[in-house]
Formats: sequence, C-alpha cells, structure tokens
Amino acid sequence: MLSFCLLLGNSSLVLADTNSDIETIFNWAENHYPELFVDHQVTQSVEPWRFRYYPATDIYVGMKDNEIFVLGGPWGHEHPTFIETTASLLSHISTTGENGSIAGCNTTDVPAGMVFSQNGDVVQVTTNGQCIALPDDANSNLCAVPSSPARTGISVLGSNRMTSSEIKGISIDMPGMPNPAGALQDSFAGTYCTMNAPEQTANLIVNMDVCYDMTTQFESFQDIPGMITINPPVTFSFAGTATSQVVGDCFATNATAIFDAFTEESWFRQADGSFAQIR
Repeated sequence: MLSFCLLLGNSSLVLADTNSDIETIFNWAENHYPELFVDHQVTQSVEPWRFRYYPATDIYVGMKDNEIFVLGGPWGHEHPTFIETTASLLSHISTTGENGSIAGCNTTDVPAGMVFSQNGDVVQVTTNGQCIALPDDANSNLCAVPSSPARTGISVLGSNRMTSSEIKGISIDMPGMPNPAGALQDSFAGTYCTMNAPEQTANLIVNMDVCYDMTTQFESFQDIPGMITINPPVTFSFAGTATSQVVGDCFATNATAIFDAFTEESWFRQADGSFAQIR
C-alpha cells in the first residue's frame, strides 16, 4: 500500500496555516460523510498539499492547486482521486445552506446568508457585510452545540461578549423606553453552560460579525413626531466574541441557562439563583 505521504514527496510534516475556505470544505466533508471521514482531524500541510488523514478508515482528503482529492478507502491507495475544484465545492456549500459545516457547531438550521468557517479552534460567523432577515428563533448562541451521541462527562461554560452594536432605521426618544440597540445588545450577551458537550466544543472561540434586517418586526410601529421615527430598512448589526471553557459543574457556574447535549434537557436560572428545568 502506497502511503499518501510518499505520493506527496519527502517534505517534513507540519501543521498547516490553513485558510477558512479549506477548513470549510474539510469540515463539510466530515459532517456530510461521517462514515468515511471518522472523527474530527486537524488539517496538516506537506507542500503543495493541505490535507486531513482519518486513521479509522485510512482515508486522506487533500487540496492541491485549488482542487480536492481523496486517497484510500473506496478510492484505493494507488493515486489520489480528483473530486472537485474548491470553487465549485464552496459554491455548492454556500448555495445549499450547508456552509456551516463546522465541527464544533450545529448549524443545520442557520439562516440563509450567514456564513461559517473554522480554523482550528476559532470559528468565524459573518453575514459578509449584508443584513439578513432576522429569524424567528434568533438567539445569542450562533454556534449551537451539536447533539452528543453519548455521555461525554464534559461540561463547557460559554460566554458572549459584544464589542460593538448599531441599530439603524429607527430612533426612540420616549421617557422610560429603553434604547433599542442597548436592549438588543443585552439580549445577545449572556453566559450558558452545556453538559455532556462534544469534545470539539471544549475550547472554541467564536468571532461574530452579523447584521440582521428587522424591518418586518417593526412594521407595526408608527412614527410619533419627536418620539419615534422609522426610516426603513431597520437593521441591527453587532460584533463580538464567544469563548468557552471546561468547568466541573454547570449548576455551580453563573450561567443563565444550562443544556444537556445528550439528553436535550434544559434549565434556566430563576430570580433566586436556582435552576428550573423546562424540559
């Protein structure tokens, strides 16, 4: 059996400084063909290749000259088999809404126009400078934790920190009425904890640069001279970072909500500091 490394040459093996496009494609392959690309693997580099190796199936997936190849398994080990160009695969992933194929995030139901990419433990979430329709179930955790097939015993505390936010298209100057941008910023900040979290979620850093179009949500508002002014489109943009860390016990943290990735049970913190299970 001729190994992939021999086909690549005698260059030394080093960790790759991979770009987000390559990470997106490799993560998409892992999520959509888990029977072939078993367990999340780190991208490596042997010039001119960037690739991942899956020991459980003895399969390689690699990129060279903006083309994707595979070796091993059903494709055999004699020569790398061409699959598709990177541009074509990225186009497919984007247009089908599958661009969120990130190892540490469940992005099955992400809204159209929201793009995910991953490089190591860092995930980027962006709408690429566009404002997308605000989904009905929008929440602060843009990188939702994937379901866990087993009790991992890992508890992960995630915290969201907003670095900037701006609302356009509506201004409110009414005594006692909160500033819309401030209220929205508060709703997207928070701390949550996940029990039985998948291992790949333990040390994620999620950078967010997102804009939502909320014109529909404000359609019922009317101008009130000197108090409420609406000039559509109404948009809310924000940037921030979500970090995670392994903890011993979710119930001993300052989390506002707790979720079990294995049982799918949830708890929310009450006014007295205790947690109430909601399902």
